[in-house]
Amino acid sequence: MTTVLNPDTPPEDPLIAPVTSPGEPLITADASSGDALIAADASSGEPLTAAETLVQDETAVQDEAETGGDEPRARGVWSGRLLVPTLGIVLVVTLLAFEAMAVGTVMPLTARDLHGLSLYGWGFSATLIASLLTTVLSGGWVDRSGPGRPLLTGLGVFVAGLAAAGAAPTMWIFIGARTLQGLGSGVALVAVYVLIARVYPEELRPRVFAALSAAWVLPSLIGPAIGGLVAQHAGWRWVFLGLIPLVAPAAALLVPALRDMRPAERPAARPKAVRYVAAVAVAGAAGVLLYGLQHPGIVMAVGVAAGLAGLAFGLPKMLPAGTMRFRRGLPSAVLVRGMLSGAFFGMDVFIPLALTSLHKFSAAEAGVVLTLGGLGWSAASQIQGRSKRSRQFFIRLGAVLVTAGIATAAVAVQLNGWAAAPAWILGGAGMGFAISSVSVLVLNGSPEAEQGVNSASLQIADNLGSSLFVGASGALVAALGTDHLGTGLAVAGVLLTALAAVGVLASTRLTTP
Repeated sequence: MTTVLNPDTPPEDPLIAPVTSPGEPLITADASSGDALIAADASSGEPLTAAETLVQDETAVQDEAETGGDEPRARGVWSGRLLVPTLGIVLVVTLLAFEAMAVGTVMPLTARDLHGLSLYGWGFSATLIASLLTTVLSGGWVDRSGPGRPLLTGLGVFVAGLAAAGAAPTMWIFIGARTLQGLGSGVALVAVYVLIARVYPEELRPRVFAALSAAWVLPSLIGPAIGGLVAQHAGWRWVFLGLIPLVAPAAALLVPALRDMRPAERPAARPKAVRYVAAVAVAGAAGVLLYGLQHPGIVMAVGVAAGLAGLAFGLPKMLPAGTMRFRRGLPSAVLVRGMLSGAFFGMDVFIPLALTSLHKFSAAEAGVVLTLGGLGWSAASQIQGRSKRSRQFFIRLGAVLVTAGIATAAVAVQLNGWAAAPAWILGGAGMGFAISSVSVLVLNGSPEAEQGVNSASLQIADNLGSSLFVGASGALVAALGTDHLGTGLAVAGVLLTALAAVGVLASTRLTTP
């Protein structure tokens, strides 16, 4: 008798079904999870009752005793040799997630303190563009060398960025520090995805993705509020500096697993030089495009034209063929990811600015609204993680809810600050349903030699969508000026709603004919 795990069905054990939240992963339980797990009989595929599962577990223990325990068993990710790497992965992702969640709350204070409100959008876009560049360049590196060196290098660069941000005397230096953070986190996240694929057997990957999702839960739920409180009482700089001492212990937990890590048995062919050129072209084009959008006149015309040309050249070489044409299957899954992430986080970064500027919220109060969005994300992930419905269903449902949440939030911030809270719960729920399910579809459908490249495609879509949408929205807000902030935010809301609607359309093309 053999026990298998069905990624389309839900787990009953809350310990293996954590709660998810913004971030990435998926399954069984929790927050940004995408699939759930339940035991099933290998011969029939029918779900087992709790008693039947217990019998099989006991049988498995007896079988292991008889074989001396040499055969790996799908017992769980929180025991045995998998415990330490799981802890390390969860801690690393938690730190990256906390920085990502907290910075949105403190950015209005940072921009005012450094006299850089006109560069507000760049505080986010610079990080995302840099992460985009290293995500592309690191995918092949991770596949060929294994995730060890890329992961530790990425974390080191990320720490350097935290230190520079905490000490920044001007807004431009702060933006440079945020760029370093993006360079480091881009490499680290791709390496984490591949680490999961190399360390955990296929049947346990849904559970480790659930754990990864859980790593986003605490930061998404308390990160914005904690960031606001730290900024109010200790200063915004400590939101960055305070994370530095926590990175080394997290990395140390991964060293034993990384030391034994092997490259792929059949590594993908070394990317052609044109792929690297494309990565530089896309990152540069995104920066030039956003710069042009903020400078009306000849600079705008030249910047927008050059930026669009760079994107047209580079994107087809970096994303799955047919992504921009809504080709069914993997290309549309990547497109959904980019459109939803870009539109959601585009609105997410401007909600604190709207609340603190239009409604005189404190940083901590603005953080509460973002936290409620995280709760919506986590609750939806829990629901989808325990459902037997397909991943395609949850991606489509999530896309609709994200679009509705953005539209509602854009109206709400014009009327009353706290009215934005229920709207953002709705948007967060959409992300909870959709994002992890996309991750599962892509990773489970990727051969080992392409896991790094396809994981990189998801990160590219995330980062490019977010950087462009945040930057374009920031340009609209800046163009209308601080005296018309409400109008600028309303126009940005219309743009982001339309972009999320494109994600809804792409979500209807996830399956091949």
